[in-house]
Amino acid sequence: MIINNIFSFFQKLFLSFYNNSYILKNIDFIIFMNILLLIISSVVCSSDGIGNFAIFIIILTFVKLLTKPNEKFELTLGDKCLLVYFLVVLVSVAGSSLLFLSIKGFCKTLIYLGFYVSLIHFMKDNKNLIKYIFIIIGLLAIGECVVAIHQNFISVSEISGWQDTSRLNPEEVITRVYGTLKPYNPNLFGGYLVSVLPATLMGVFLPLKNKHFKMALLLSLFFVLCIVTIILTGCRGAYISLLAEIICLLIFSYRLMPQAYKRFFKMVALICVAISAFVLASLPAFKARIISIFAMRQDSSNSFRFNVYNSCLQMFKDNWLLGIGVGNQNFREIYGLYMRTGFDALSAYNIYLEMAVESGILALISFGTFIYFNIRKCIKYIWNNKDDKVLYLLIAVLSVIGILVHGFVDTVFFRPQIQFLFWIMIAVIRVLTTESITDGERRN
Repeated sequence: MIINNIFSFFQKLFLSFYNNSYILKNIDFIIFMNILLLIISSVVCSSDGIGNFAIFIIILTFVKLLTKPNEKFELTLGDKCLLVYFLVVLVSVAGSSLLFLSIKGFCKTLIYLGFYVSLIHFMKDNKNLIKYIFIIIGLLAIGECVVAIHQNFISVSEISGWQDTSRLNPEEVITRVYGTLKPYNPNLFGGYLVSVLPATLMGVFLPLKNKHFKMALLLSLFFVLCIVTIILTGCRGAYISLLAEIICLLIFSYRLMPQAYKRFFKMVALICVAISAFVLASLPAFKARIISIFAMRQDSSNSFRFNVYNSCLQMFKDNWLLGIGVGNQNFREIYGLYMRTGFDALSAYNIYLEMAVESGILALISFGTFIYFNIRKCIKYIWNNKDDKVLYLLIAVLSVIGILVHGFVDTVFFRPQIQFLFWIMIAVIRVLTTESITDGERRN
């Protein structure tokens, strides 16, 4: 690759400077600290504050590529699909009727993709630090759950219309918690919790691996606490994605479990599912919230989304090849020409539809192919191996599946609190599965 030749030239040029620089020799540690700060800032800072850490990580990675010997780009098949996606988005922006707004949206996309590239170059040399990233994510999840439980007990009031109460009895109205994420929104909070829920499994599987069964049982309460908090958000998209994560977790756990425990595992799983169903059915508020998922047009939130979907489909039909250009501000301007009166929207409420509207069918296909290759490699590795990497890959793929399922009914994916987590998980999958495949080819 030409770009690797350029990096090689500068690496040779700065070799003596690198050898005498304490900062450059420890640049990975600086990047690691900033990754942790980005993850922590997600629960307390605004979008701009979170993005500043990502920009700094990208700059540090660029310096690393220019100075550290033997650093270079290596593209997998999935990465090539992502590169196609990037090029399609670039063309879409260039052809947008609202060029300035599209450039602003493109800059955000560039930061996300740059962050992903930075993570790859950090993780491939520091795989031993991946578990600490997951531990921090899990600890933050527990902290957010504690805050949310407190909000539930004090019955925090809604900041905006988060629930259609027109057809509900008073006992069927729930207190929707929203944690500390900004802007305060239970749907954003629900999507975030679905993203971080798998990381709490670190506290279950690591003690099990070391045969500390009592500790594993105790720490599993944090996993349950996170599930309870997801339910308290009242986010129906999070309910659906939680179900998807639980089903996948049960399948993978059954596959990885020793044969002697499989029968007992099935019995315990069935009992837990039955108890959970009974508890939810006994609580009128949550029962009504779940039933509203299937109410279709009779629920105002569902009806609103259907109207937005219809308008966005018309937008896609008129701009199907390259879209209207990326960015939520760009979307809002164009959506105003298609929306039904009284149904203004900030997004398409479906990440796949929004991606198609903003960047066209080619971008949707290339991004979907990128996701497919990564998930396929991850599942294949988990299914065929029982080494230490399986836990990290299991956490990553469960998180990605939860985010993608939630994306069918909401677009909180485009919020930095969730999207940065998404790229962290994809980077984990990409680095660990790529290394294993390469090693296997060498052995052969």
